[in-house]
Amino acid sequence: MEQHTTTKLPSDMIRAGTGEMQCVTDAIKKLEAKGYTHNLTLAYDHFKTEDGKIKLYPKDIFFDEVMRFENTSDPDDQSILYAISSLTDDVKGIYVESYGLYHEEISPLMIKRMQYCHALRQNSPHQSGTGLAL
Repeated sequence: MEQHTTTKLPSDMIRAGTGEMQCVTDAIKKLEAKGYTHNLTLAYDHFKTEDGKIKLYPKDIFFDEVMRFENTSDPDDQSILYAISSLTDDVKGIYVESYGLYHEEISPLMIKRMQYCHALRQNSPHQSGTGLAL
């Protein structure tokens, strides 16, 4: 199995948290105001909602935003925040991944989906986070 690390993603794919938002909490509040209300958890090849009832597989999601936080004064802010929309359900959620030694393993297919979504955002910005036929 391939281990997910931040080095697998192109440097321009992850926005630095400094300058736009001061901390992960600020970013989460802004995303919640945009409708990202579910806390998602990773299960290697898919995400699931907090109650476990909805599973989101790579083909069914869009990575709307990816933000990286590297606050040296606060180790809790060393993380990557993903804003994710379901293309099949009315689900918008947030997944926060801490990086370093203790991060979740992610499938190569999920990493490819992140890269694919990034390429689409670069060529044609994804406005709504939902409804894009991929």
